Amino acid sequence: MASWLLNIAIAIDQLLNTLLAGQPDETLSSRAHRMRVKGQRWWGWTANAVDLLFFWQSGHCEAAYQSELDRTQLPPEMRRL
Repeated sequence: MASWLLNIAIAIDQLLNTLLAGQPDETLSSRAHRMRVKGQRWWGWTANAVDLLFFWQSGHCEAAYQSELDRTQLPPEMRRL
């Protein structure tokens, strides 16, 4: 049940990112970190706010971005390039 709820939360997160003209398979957290690194002020503020929201997860947005790069959100059999 917990993994199902997490999957629903991630799907909603990706939908919100898509509605904000982002890539459909990227979360807002990952995008916020990626854009913060590029120096975009609004996304930097957003990444800081999201990191505060997930205060128990140090560096939440950076970890989400790294997860996208490592493809850890995919099932193991789909992680190979």
